[in-house]
Amino acid sequence: MQVTNLRLKNFRNYADLTLALSSGINIFLGANAQGKTNILEAICYASLGRSHRTHQDSDLIRFSEPAGILQLAFSRRDVPSRIDIQLPRKGRRKLLLNGQSIRPKDLVGSLNTVLFSPEDLFLIKGAPTGRRHFLDSEISQASPAYYHELLTFGRLLQQRNTLLKRIREHHAAPALLAPWDPQLAASAAKITKKRQEAVKKLHMLANLMQRKISGSKENLSLTYEIHGLEEVTENLETWYNKKLEERHELDILRGVTSIGPHRDDLAIAVNGIDLRAYGSQGQQRTGALALKLAELEFLRSETGEYPILLSRREALLAFLQREHIQTIITATDAAYFPREDFGTVYHVEDGNVTRA
Repeated sequence: MQVTNLRLKNFRNYADLTLALSSGINIFLGANAQGKTNILEAICYASLGRSHRTHQDSDLIRFSEPAGILQLAFSRRDVPSRIDIQLPRKGRRKLLLNGQSIRPKDLVGSLNTVLFSPEDLFLIKGAPTGRRHFLDSEISQASPAYYHELLTFGRLLQQRNTLLKRIREHHAAPALLAPWDPQLAASAAKITKKRQEAVKKLHMLANLMQRKISGSKENLSLTYEIHGLEEVTENLETWYNKKLEERHELDILRGVTSIGPHRDDLAIAVNGIDLRAYGSQGQQRTGALALKLAELEFLRSETGEYPILLSRREALLAFLQREHIQTIITATDAAYFPREDFGTVYHVEDGNVTRA
């Protein structure tokens, strides 16, 4: 998988940028706040249909402009494709894949990317939401069916929560909950099973990476934790059904659904020690790096080719060059890189990009 060309018009601080990318390592150098990360953001947006920095598409449009345009040409298994995204300040965005209008859910999986940034430390020490998002993003890129199931679960969850609030406020009868439980349980079981399968694979890959990074001194383990379940003793769908029914009174009181994959977590340990609670800063950093390297290998094993890596860290360089993974890296100083011919270098200044 390779991005060949990128065009940005009125996107962030770029008035009109046309950029050809090399198939290897692409290094964007420049001072802070010049537009380097905006290039990563654009490619990430084309991959997932959302920004990793903001929830508002209007934030992506250049100041005072009515709309922004993102065009990206890429090849997948040597087949050329193109993504076009129109971002109006008012109204709905428009997504096109090879000239055909598509829905946002059909975009995910077309262009696979892995983003590695300083914020990845929060994968280790942050809230469970970030770890669930990590799993969902990775699995969704490999499995459009999983992404569609996530959307189904999210819709069912929102509708059930709305009903819970109405019951709490005496605007609906508690008996109306009964039809929702089996639907939610079936969807929850599908998501949980897929996450469990992915974590088993990630566990092996991440441990291999951790041992390489630590010189075989550390073992990294990943465990999927189902909220409210200590041991699997029955069919997951049956268990979810039972728990949802048992928690009717509690859920009505709180106005939210208290059981389901939206409450689960990913436990990460090094040599049997909880990395989030007791790991050193160095161990947390290497753990995050091992997870990201494992993500690259996971997507390769699931799709047959490496995704594109969008990186703000230089620690990956040797691995990336050896494995021939197209990579886009941003940095403020050329001294981060071991030699001049390491990759294709671009200089970024005030929304202008020039090739060195």
